[in-house]
Amino acid sequence: MGFEQHREGVERLLASYRAIPADASVRLAKKTSNLFRARAKTSAPGLDVSGLAGVIAVDAQAHTADVAGMCTYEDLVDATLPYGLAPLVVPQLKTITLGGAVTGLGIESTSFRNGLPHESVLEIDVLTGSGEIITATPDGEHAELFFGFPNSYGTLGYSTRLKIALEPVKKYVALRHVRFDSLKKLEETMDRIVTEREYDGIAVDYLDGVVFTDSESYLTLGVQTDEEGPVSDYTDQDIFYRSIQHPSLTQPKTDRLTIRDYLWRWDTDWFWCSRAFGAQNPKIRRFWPKQYLRSSFYWKLIALDHKYDIGDRLEKRKGKPPRERVVQDVEVPIERTADFVSWFLEEIPIEPLWLCPLRLREPSPAAASASRPWPLYPLEPKRTYVNIGFWSSVPIVPGEREGAANRLIEEKVSDFDGHKSLYSDSYYSKEDFEELYYGGDRYIGLKERYDPKSRLLDLFSKAVQRK
Repeated sequence: MGFEQHREGVERLLASYRAIPADASVRLAKKTSNLFRARAKTSAPGLDVSGLAGVIAVDAQAHTADVAGMCTYEDLVDATLPYGLAPLVVPQLKTITLGGAVTGLGIESTSFRNGLPHESVLEIDVLTGSGEIITATPDGEHAELFFGFPNSYGTLGYSTRLKIALEPVKKYVALRHVRFDSLKKLEETMDRIVTEREYDGIAVDYLDGVVFTDSESYLTLGVQTDEEGPVSDYTDQDIFYRSIQHPSLTQPKTDRLTIRDYLWRWDTDWFWCSRAFGAQNPKIRRFWPKQYLRSSFYWKLIALDHKYDIGDRLEKRKGKPPRERVVQDVEVPIERTADFVSWFLEEIPIEPLWLCPLRLREPSPAAASASRPWPLYPLEPKRTYVNIGFWSSVPIVPGEREGAANRLIEEKVSDFDGHKSLYSDSYYSKEDFEELYYGGDRYIGLKERYDPKSRLLDLFSKAVQRK
């Protein structure tokens, strides 16, 4: 889009800010979202972000890119791959925006070596609640905002431009799907791979896993390669997560994908969630338009379900109770992974589960700061965690409190010294939430400095389900 076009987009954004009544909350004027919690309703106009949706520039020599805050990772990847470059972490769904992944959280199979998306940010322009555009860097005047911005979910401001680091990538990714019949063995192997960056003498550039049952789980190990050869295609009739499964505990199953198809391997079926729409039924999939086999279309179906309660009405017609949405990502220390997954499989009737190990990036722009440098989501440096993702619903038991399954998971995650992402329903008390996500008094101080008139919602109001 270029810097001049971006500047014009920022001017439209500022004009839309000034048009919002002084007593109204400031929010984005966007119709789509990758959040699973309800957005606050308001009749006031929103911020015009229509000019902030592209890649501004790619510096192939410096391995950096300047990107507008509303640019999707799909557009970002399409701009960088021709240079043989990619973002250090590419979240799994094409429509996730760079700004969203940084002010929220993102994770993928490079996170065991590259950390989280905000750790590859070199500088960031933020529209604050007071209507100013400021540039935050790790060591500048606004360093406190730079480190406090991740996991603030737009309550400290909205990013208009981010300069990020890129890494070289090769044309293909060769995969090995390693099967386990023991969750503890899977945990131990994953921990060893994170430390050694190899398995059975072969380098590991990408690492994630899937748990189907306590006796059937897999780690998928990827290594970059320029070697030519046949590749698989999971953008049409074949389904990626089903391709992982195989019977051998001693011989991994192998596969190959182009780098682009690898980065978006989960998007075609939204991991495995497309089965809720019948898209994995071969009789239906055969006639399902290929352009609608993607997460952005499933989001539209989800929006219709939320608007008209389609799912609960269908359950009622079958004589079944309504269902509670359990769509969450949590992080637990790697040594607690097997125990947490075992508990989950016994208590919550959801499968499969996604596993993705992560460590804070080393060296990090935060290396010289506090021992827990990102205060609103305080992971410990030099400690390995595993993201566990589960995305489905469970029957509501009559008489139980609202959000019973989600509340139970929140309690168990805390028991396991873990953390929970805030993109979906949350039920914490205000006291517990502030202890977990406010970084002591650091969030309050940032809020007072960058949103002194409270034009933006505070994090508790935005993230926790309000009664």
